[in-house]
Parts: sequence; structure tokens; C-alpha cells
Amino acid sequence: MRASSPIALAALARLDGAEARLASQRAVVGLDGFVDRILRVVDRRSSDGTVTFIPTIAEWGKRVQAAGGKSTKFEMSVSQVKLGGNGPIMASALGALGLPLTCAGNLGAPQAHPVFHAMPAACRVVTLGEVSATDAVEFDDGKIMLSCQEASAGVTWDSLSKAFGGADGLRDLFAEADLVALNNWAALPHMTAIWERLQAEVCPRLPRRENGRSRHLFLDLADPQFCAVADLRRALELLGGFSRSFEVSLGINQKEAAELLHALGLTSSGDDRAWCRAAAVALRERLGIARVVVHAVAFATVATSSAVPIVEGPFARKPKISTGAGDHFNAGFSLAAILGATPEECLQCGVAVSGFYVRTAKSPTLAELRAFLRRIGEGSLAE
Repeated sequence: MRASSPIALAALARLDGAEARLASQRAVVGLDGFVDRILRVVDRRSSDGTVTFIPTIAEWGKRVQAAGGKSTKFEMSVSQVKLGGNGPIMASALGALGLPLTCAGNLGAPQAHPVFHAMPAACRVVTLGEVSATDAVEFDDGKIMLSCQEASAGVTWDSLSKAFGGADGLRDLFAEADLVALNNWAALPHMTAIWERLQAEVCPRLPRRENGRSRHLFLDLADPQFCAVADLRRALELLGGFSRSFEVSLGINQKEAAELLHALGLTSSGDDRAWCRAAAVALRERLGIARVVVHAVAFATVATSSAVPIVEGPFARKPKISTGAGDHFNAGFSLAAILGATPEECLQCGVAVSGFYVRTAKSPTLAELRAFLRRIGEGSLAE
């Protein structure tokens, strides 16, 4: 059992009456799209039907290395075929929590692939082209993502604007949105150009909100390790330009934080938690945005103009699924943000949505999130 958590109980209180508030809010989420196969690598298969799996990435790596000069075979067990992509997974998680939204991306052509039919009723699906594919090979200590994403090149300013009736249609879509989430820059070769056109043709024409609520923009670059450093720098230079129209949050994991620091010539130091906090501060100051969120396996932190809180996550030693955990964190964080939560409460909602998902392999409803937060708050959640 864990210690009780006052911040989890504060986040729980923040969700009081959230159903009615969310019903009147809107989100736009995209712009990628994948069909994910969730795989495990078979270790042994017995005649009685018992199957065991290779537990760690390091153990699989040893076996792959031993095959050098010889060749070998690995059996993959498919545990699930599901919708994928940072945008669709985040959208599906938000829809399960009750937020009405539009999910756009390369979800299939001419219609969306059947896996996207599983998205919650709160999600309107708009496809921009052929869907991509990922094989996610999962282990107890992480995952290896094998991605075929050539179809992502079909997501362009032209395909996006055409789907919504041009720049005027996009302006109307963004105007009514409390949250816009533009995810997976690394997989979308034309995302930087889309950001440039949005800043030139859509953002300056967004009307002032009469209800006084902020428009939130959540950006998830995804893993940029295969992207040219010059391209990454150009994308990062654009982030501050959104701040004239949105309260901007950049969400990254610990590995991505290191890559962004390197690209910008920045450094960080300390143990994991101190390093992530310092990295979030350095990136926020350089990029000129409201928030930089860094989520690790066991905790998350966010740098704002006034504080750098850190929240421990409900770590699962034996997750049922890990692919999509970060997208569920982003969904929980963003949902709390549009409900006016404090940065610490946003982190708590993020780690709770993610923690529920990796334990159950399903996105929580708002009622399930409340119950999960109560168990964290009361210290009754087992490892």
C-alpha cells in the first residue's frame, strides 16, 4: 500500500460537477493516425498450452545479438490490435472521460479504418488520408516501437484545410475549442509547415472568448531521435508564436527532454527528479511558453512561471499495456487544465489516467478516474 496523497484528494475535488462542465466544452485533437499491434516475444511454449514471454528488453537484446552471423527466429504473440497514434489515443482517452471533440488525422482512406470505430461516442472522426502502422513489442520494463509511417506524409496543410472548409473552417473549429492538441510532430513531415500556416492564417483571426476561459494548446513532439536537428530547432522556434492565441503546454518524456536540451544547447543535472525539473525549467524559459511538462515512468513534473511541482505516479510493476501510457497522461493533464486545475492537480490527473490505463488496458471514464483518485488519495492503491 502507498501513503495517502492530499494532492490526489484535491484533484478529486476539482472533478466535482465536471460532467456538466465538460459537456459544454470542446476539443480538437490530431494529427496522426496508426493501427497498432501490441506484441509480446515468446520465450517458451509448452505442450500443455503454457506460454511464457521474454521479460525484458535487455534479455531480448542478448538473444538478438547472439544471432549475429547465424540468423534466428522469434515468435510474436499478438495480444491486441487497436487504434494508435498519439492524437487518436489521446482523443479516445479524452472522449472516454466525457469531453466532446474532433479527432483528425491520417486515419484511413477513403473512410477511417475500422479500429477507429471503437472511439467513444464523444469523438467525431475526420480522416485526412491513409493510415500508418506500428508494431509495439512490449516488455515488463518498456517497449520497442516498430513503425511504418510513410502514410503520414499525406497530412499536409492542404489535406487539413480541405477537410474543414479551408482556413475559415479551421478558424471556426479552433474558435469554439477549449483545447487543441497537435501531436506527433516527429512522425508528420509537414507538421512544421502546418504550424506556420496556422499561425499566419488561423490564430490571428480567432475571436476573443466572451466566457473568459483560456484556449489551451497541448503539443507533443513525440520521439525526435530520427529527425534532423535543424528541423527540430525550427519547430521549437515556432512554439512561442502560439502563445499569442493559446496557453501553450509542451509535453515530453524524459528521453525526449534530453534530445530537446541537446538540440538547443542546454544542459541539466541531478538525479532523475532534479534533472527533469531543471530540464523543464530550462526548456520553458528558452521556448517562451506557459508550461513544459516532463513525464517519466514513476513521476511527472511541470515548469510554470511560478512553480515546478512534481507528483509521484501510481507506478505499476507489471503493466497490462504500456503503449499509449504517455498519451493517457497527456489526456488527464489537459482535461484538468481546461477545468481550471492547478499545475499540481493537472499532474495528478495525468498520472492517474495513465496509471489506470496501464493496469487495466482501458481508458477510464470520469467515474472510474474519480474512484482511482480516491484510492490514491486514501493510500489504498496496491502496487
